[in-house]
Amino acid sequence: MNDSVVNKIQSHPKYRELRSKRNSFGWGLTLLMMVVYYGYIALIAFNKPFLAQTMGTGVTSVGVPIGMGVIVFTILITGIYVRRANSEFDELTAAILKDVSK
Repeated sequence: MNDSVVNKIQSHPKYRELRSKRNSFGWGLTLLMMVVYYGYIALIAFNKPFLAQTMGTGVTSVGVPIGMGVIVFTILITGIYVRRANSEFDELTAAILKDVSK
């Protein structure tokens, strides 16, 4: 791309809107993921007896389903981001490219 096209894109109001929405949404999900992940790590570090409790009469400890929950949570928030990126963010990108290419 040449500099004039880049300048047009960067000065476009929808580009600023896209950057703002994408950044705030991304940082929000990042913060949420960090709370979940580091919360689990803190639980491992500071409350091992809780995680070591067996569930029912089996041998599975409480920590296993919580750890699996962290993995499932990661997949879910990735899906949430992809869904929003494929709809709202892609629509804004298409509108920006349409306006700039005129």
